[in-house]
Amino acid sequence: MDPTRPSSTPPSPAGTLVLVGHGMVGQRFLEALAERGLTATHRVVVFAEEPRPAYDRVQLTSYFSGRTPDDLSVTDAGFMAGHGIELRLGDPVERVDRGARTVTSRAGHTVAYDVLVLATGSAPFVPPVPGRDAAGCFVYRTIKDVLAIEAYAKAHAATGAVVGGGLLGLEAAGALQGLGLGTHVVEFAPRLMPAQVDEGGGAALLRTLTGRGLVVHTGTGTQQIRTDDAGAVRGMRLSDGTELDVDLVVFSAGVRARDRLARDCGLAVGERGGVVVDERCRTGDPAVYAIGECAQAADGRVYGLVAPGYEMAQTAAAAIAAGVAADTCDTVFTGADMSTKLKLLGVGVASFGDAHGATGGSLDVAYADSRSGTYKKLVVSADGTLLGGVLVGDTESYGTLRALTGSVPPVPAEQLVLPAGAGAAPALGPEALPGDAVVCNCHNVTKDAVRACATLPEVRKRTKAGTGCGSCVKLIGQLLPRSGDTGLCGCFAQTRQELYEIVRTLRVASFQELLDRHGREGARGGEGCETCKPAVASVIASLAPAIGADGYVLDGEQAALQDTNDHFLANLQRNGSYSVVPRVPGGEITPDKLIVIGEVAREFGLYTKITGGQRIDLFGARVEQLPRIWARLVDAGFESGHAYGKALRTVKSCVGRTWCRYGVQDSVRMAIDLELRYRGLRAPHKLKSAVSGCARECAEARSKDFGVIATASGWNLYVGGNGGATPRHADLLAQDLDDAGLVRLIDRFLMFYIRTADRLERTSAWLERIDGGLDHVRDVVVDDSLGLCAELEALMADHVTHYRDEWAETLADPGRLARFVSFVNAPEAPDPLVAFVPERDQIKPDLPLLTLRPPGTSPRALDHDLDLEGAASR
Repeated sequence: MDPTRPSSTPPSPAGTLVLVGHGMVGQRFLEALAERGLTATHRVVVFAEEPRPAYDRVQLTSYFSGRTPDDLSVTDAGFMAGHGIELRLGDPVERVDRGARTVTSRAGHTVAYDVLVLATGSAPFVPPVPGRDAAGCFVYRTIKDVLAIEAYAKAHAATGAVVGGGLLGLEAAGALQGLGLGTHVVEFAPRLMPAQVDEGGGAALLRTLTGRGLVVHTGTGTQQIRTDDAGAVRGMRLSDGTELDVDLVVFSAGVRARDRLARDCGLAVGERGGVVVDERCRTGDPAVYAIGECAQAADGRVYGLVAPGYEMAQTAAAAIAAGVAADTCDTVFTGADMSTKLKLLGVGVASFGDAHGATGGSLDVAYADSRSGTYKKLVVSADGTLLGGVLVGDTESYGTLRALTGSVPPVPAEQLVLPAGAGAAPALGPEALPGDAVVCNCHNVTKDAVRACATLPEVRKRTKAGTGCGSCVKLIGQLLPRSGDTGLCGCFAQTRQELYEIVRTLRVASFQELLDRHGREGARGGEGCETCKPAVASVIASLAPAIGADGYVLDGEQAALQDTNDHFLANLQRNGSYSVVPRVPGGEITPDKLIVIGEVAREFGLYTKITGGQRIDLFGARVEQLPRIWARLVDAGFESGHAYGKALRTVKSCVGRTWCRYGVQDSVRMAIDLELRYRGLRAPHKLKSAVSGCARECAEARSKDFGVIATASGWNLYVGGNGGATPRHADLLAQDLDDAGLVRLIDRFLMFYIRTADRLERTSAWLERIDGGLDHVRDVVVDDSLGLCAELEALMADHVTHYRDEWAETLADPGRLARFVSFVNAPEAPDPLVAFVPERDQIKPDLPLLTLRPPGTSPRALDHDLDLEGAASR
């Protein structure tokens, strides 16, 4: 019997089903079989090449942030046994005999099949360059690859290079950086991620990634891998002549369909690879199906993303269930949406729909802020229909925009790309989506299907939405009812207050440990979200001395959890520059220190402004200037003013009785003492204070989170005040306190607030929300009704004892200073896009904002087509 010719016997309606390959798509196929009852009617045999069950390749890089290979598994414990599936690990199929309808494995096992499904995936493409087989050359595809890279890097490498700047290439680059290696990326195309982003998106991505330590080489290829006498990697030569000194090379230059089994048994394959299948994922042999990356779909494409693979798995299962009626089966696969959202080295990147504007007559609406690394482009038709888009840096709106693709959004596209404060429309929430909008692309789940569930675990169980790439989880959370779930976010069912208690009592000093041990079941082993990461970072920082954690916010895991401003210990301004805010305790400053500030501002060309908090802010510093500026300031005795953090900002004061004829106490001394005591204290939100020397209240103490007003007998303490958009007068907590009594009550109040407040909740909102309000707070911190006061005082004493100035710590460590560069390959080079224009004998940012252009036009060529705020063009 010819093994390349199909059997003339029709497939049995119930018999043996063999699956070749057990990756993510293979596992989804098995689940689809189980959902249709086919595992109860068929013998199901799975041959897997790898020694472990299916795992999440999409999250492979998370291994380097603490996840174990077991954490990456997508195969539920007991699934195989529960459905009677025979899983043969580490034993790939080597031969298919279509005439006899048998497969034979590497171990020599032969199994007869009635239906055969090929899910063999793809293999990394390694360019045929000399030296590609040297010791230190790897591919990045499996857990085995990751473990091998880790072992070699720790033993032999200091600098690595990744060949390929696409999705997998940048994931691999992130892995090398996670191992502490200096990292180069070589991409033959003129931009990174050429399949997903356009020229403008590639430029924004390049700028941000180079600022985070990558050295990127685009528009060039790898010509040779150089080796030493022992045959180990020692360098690379690029096609443009560049020589790189590297010890490790990872090839991630694309993949090729693994279709050898199909070729060998005579099945048709595409010209560029991939087993040819029809819209029901059947090959030319009605008993053989192919799904995932090994298949060329009915539209002639080979899909390399997991979402199309899942659709193909569902389609094949439906056709098999239909049996001889497969031709009438409603479930078909004729192509897929290639929308993608992910975070690469901490940078959000997303593309959806017709991202490159291939539709005839389409128009681009683009917003580019190269200084902050943000790029947004929407592709629209002449009638305003949203066709697709590219988002880099800010991907917050991805879920909603992707779901609106194919419809006319409720607001003009121009407003959808603008940032807040620049003419943007109110953010489109989930209510703007129609019920049939697809919110989970991996599993084709609609808004209505999500709304039929009550919780995220229920959504995952009933629809599988949120279990693929994870990009839809935030939108799903917005669609679910809020009642009954008071958790901090989709990762934690606990409130911030409950997480604080867990961290404090169990001495949990790691975000990953907290997530893995106490996170929601579906979030464990993950990376957290933009809500919980900074919230937990704040909790750990506020408790650092008590739980044995390092209080420095840019060390180790803590660095990846911080809000934007904490990344460089400075406030990011709207043109990509930073502000410098030295602490001026109580607003008191010597002439010598004033002169230093003036000299620094003049030397570095900074804008200066006296603030309402009685200190001097310096604006317009480039990131690479920050260490030099702070070195001057620290040498002069200044410390960080923590204007960038959720921490104590200032304690204002009037001049008090020392100078004022109305003053009854020394308000300046008290303000300085309080500011120096609570400096660096991390809290749910920023903290402001003031001390007035008499009842005339010149320091405006009652508009502060905690304010002090002098009396003839001592001090009155007010709490819960707030200025800003929703002003609130502070309430009197206690009166006529002596110095020690005042400090003791403030200690207790602040630590009780930090312990019980919600994320980003000011003291004013907290005081109005907490059960019992001011009376309860007074009972706790004045009368010690809960017996907590000794503990609260001890926590504050720990903070005071262990306080370290963050900028002084940074300047003392060359490793910490390495992050303060605009371009890692030119650390001293100024950022050419951070520009200023003169105004009133100082400077102000030059801010071009919005560009409208036809598709395919260079963003650089039309920088000022529509300039909403660009002084340089006026």
